[in-house]
Amino acid sequence: MNALAARRRHPAAIALLILVGLLVTGGAYAFLAPKEANASAVSADTVAEGKNLFLANCASCHGTNAQGTASGPSLVGVGAAAVDFQVGTGRMPLAGPNIQAQRQDVDKIKFDDQQISSMAAYVASLGAGPSVPDSQYTTVIQPGDQKEAGQDLTNNQRIARGGEIFRVNCAMCHNFAGAGGALTRGKYAPSLTGVTPKHMYEAMVSGPQSMPVFNDQNISPESKQEVISYLKAVDNQTNVGGLTLGNLGPVSEGMFVWLFGLTLLIGCAVWLGKKAA
Repeated sequence: MNALAARRRHPAAIALLILVGLLVTGGAYAFLAPKEANASAVSADTVAEGKNLFLANCASCHGTNAQGTASGPSLVGVGAAAVDFQVGTGRMPLAGPNIQAQRQDVDKIKFDDQQISSMAAYVASLGAGPSVPDSQYTTVIQPGDQKEAGQDLTNNQRIARGGEIFRVNCAMCHNFAGAGGALTRGKYAPSLTGVTPKHMYEAMVSGPQSMPVFNDQNISPESKQEVISYLKAVDNQTNVGGLTLGNLGPVSEGMFVWLFGLTLLIGCAVWLGKKAA
């Protein structure tokens, strides 16, 4: 009995116990951790085509192995979603050494959908990362009192819940209506008006520029769909109050009052003064 107790107190027993605990914890995490969804299998030819496009258009900044250089970050592990977002919105290839990459008009995007998919497949082959979302989660929920299959809430309630999620997590940068806003050091949160649902979803899971990453543990795919649907509902709603003034809130409204309201008051004062004279 004393010999057994002595072995338990031996320093090597503590180290062995820690090692076993680490192995068990690591194995359990590897087995139970959620895996990134892979929307579809891609062929070797698609990956090869993507690599050729990458070497011709992206390697000068991101390196021939996409491991990054002084001019661009590593792309290993960013996933297909990041490539589809950055290239599909025209932010990449970067037009110039700007503080922030800007979204381009559709006619200025350098690559077609097939080429973008090939580059995304190549980058995805370098390391696990967020994949291009399934259309199930990028389909906009249409306003109404009906309930979709498998949902306990009506469409209107789901859109309203998306608005709550957006205001808690996104409105401090993108504005309550997604109109965008200024950030520090010359950066800005872009307007979300006119952005496709797929690119909104990809931005949430990839975290471009100064934006944080909202993975499925932070915001579920269903909740991301509700956020997207809220923003599209804001885009499509009729403003019964008149001019939106860019939906920029009290700044634009205050400027309107100062420029037009105060000018009108001064004009009235001058007119009354002349009339009294």
